[in-house]
Amino acid sequence: MMANVDWWMIGEATIDTLLMTGFSLLFTVLIGLPVGVLLFLSSPGQAMDNRAVYQTVAFVVNVLRSVPFLILLIVMIPFSRLVVGTALGVQGSIPPLVASAAPFFARLVENVLRELDPGVSEACRAMGATSRQTVLWALLPEATTGILAAIVVTAITLVGYSAMSGVIGGGGLGDLAVRYGYQRYQGDVMAVTVVILVIMVQVFQVFGDRWVARLNRR
Repeated sequence: MMANVDWWMIGEATIDTLLMTGFSLLFTVLIGLPVGVLLFLSSPGQAMDNRAVYQTVAFVVNVLRSVPFLILLIVMIPFSRLVVGTALGVQGSIPPLVASAAPFFARLVENVLRELDPGVSEACRAMGATSRQTVLWALLPEATTGILAAIVVTAITLVGYSAMSGVIGGGGLGDLAVRYGYQRYQGDVMAVTVVILVIMVQVFQVFGDRWVARLNRR
């Protein structure tokens, strides 16, 4: 049992997966949050109602969301090389991970903002607040718990995507599972990588739920 498992290599692959997930999540939030806010504000009936802007941004978001991640990985190889200098390893996996997760997160943010009480925006308008002030001082603070829940969901999604990046040598546990577990028929390596990924997702979910619940109690 576990005769083929190199635990040192498993540890390095686990760290690589965490790095891919962490950096991708950071850039996903930095890009997806303002895009989600823009989708909400430019939608019909909102403060910056603009049909052209909304439809353009929504189209780009929907296109990126509709492309399967494995295809996006391959299509973005030239872009990854241009941006980070390589399409392999942790660095090469981050651009396609962000390109796939940011639109997903943006839609989650838009939905969270839509669920807020419309009276919050109306009260801000009545007090003469600008759209920027309304977003920063009212909408985002009110939507904090929902946005944090969306971040947790996105982080879990990125764990799965990072594993898929192993198909093109993206590094991490997915790469280990493909090169050793699949190509070399080492079932024990495959089993270990799957167990670690499951544990990782469970940890993210449990701590994320506790974080959100704590904020709700406040």
